[in-house]
Amino acid sequence: MNQVWINGKLLNRSEAKISVFDHGLLYGDGVFEGIRIYGGKVFRLPEHIERLYDSARHIFLEIPLDREQMTQAVLDTVRANAKPEGYIRLVVTRGLGTLGLDPQKCSGPQVIIIVDDIRLYPAEFYEKGLRVITASVIRNHPNALNPRIKSLNYLNNILARIEADRAGCQEAIMLNHNGEVAECTADNIFLVKHGILRTPHLAAGILEGITRNLVIELAREAKIPVQEMALTRHDVYSADECFLTGTAAEVAPIVECDGRPIGNGKPGPITWQLRERFHQLVQQERNDSEA
Repeated sequence: MNQVWINGKLLNRSEAKISVFDHGLLYGDGVFEGIRIYGGKVFRLPEHIERLYDSARHIFLEIPLDREQMTQAVLDTVRANAKPEGYIRLVVTRGLGTLGLDPQKCSGPQVIIIVDDIRLYPAEFYEKGLRVITASVIRNHPNALNPRIKSLNYLNNILARIEADRAGCQEAIMLNHNGEVAECTADNIFLVKHGILRTPHLAAGILEGITRNLVIELAREAKIPVQEMALTRHDVYSADECFLTGTAAEVAPIVECDGRPIGNGKPGPITWQLRERFHQLVQQERNDSEA
């Protein structure tokens, strides 16, 4: 049975509960990270921990553990669940409060660590590619809620995902307040044009994805030119290749947007190369953990 870590205690899944007065539930007041487990090793844990604390600091949320303690708590929870391949959801809420907004009336942050399975897309979508639309819902304005905060409030993304579902597509591209491409509902986006890898810059209003940064590193190691730049729907429609990246999705090809085929309508060679390089890195770290 799954063991869930809540405020220093490991509880059976059926016993893992928080109050209905928690501000994380009432107002989406909190931050989180999604982290992968490969071969029993937590993948890129330091980067995820850093982003969690950066997000918390931005919203004046004081996490009751230091980074070393949080890291150990994650590792202990993974060990307790004995899951060599899986997914971690690390959540910090503002804590038990009142029906009012005032965070000063909350009792203190709650830390929750869940270890479970995740499968974002069936295998066939990695072979044949995803179909996406451009959502009418734009990404949150950075001066309203900065997308670099990985907060518990994902309604903006969910509304765009509903559009994709209703259109019979697997994902949606979200534009920013300037009409530029920002990201997908749960993943970052990359294009390939004339052998150059392009992706929106951070100022476009995107989450700075851990997998995004890793793919940029892998591309540069492979001598693939990388440009972080402003992109429009025209750039997507006219791209030779397109793919998305994320902790759960890893590297997933996009072959159609708004009914238009991307390139030849099939996953492209640079997409395959970077996906293979990503898997090689994962395998290398898995082997290192077993050595």
